[in-house]
Amino acid sequence: MPKMKTHKGAAKRLKYTGTGKVRRRRAGAGHLFISKSSNRKRRLRKSTLVDPSNMKNVRRLISK
Repeated sequence: MPKMKTHKGAAKRLKYTGTGKVRRRRAGAGHLFISKSSNRKRRLRKSTLVDPSNMKNVRRLISK
């Protein structure tokens, strides 16, 4: 069976941390900021970890 290819769209959006967890951006931080509160915008600046229930699929996409 051939090797799995990396999903390039996912690879550009997700990064591994030093401990092997996967970091992602929060949804909703792309545009339309005028209607969002400053507290909400501040929270959106921070990245977060991928949920453990999705890790199997994410690891398959970015293959490590």
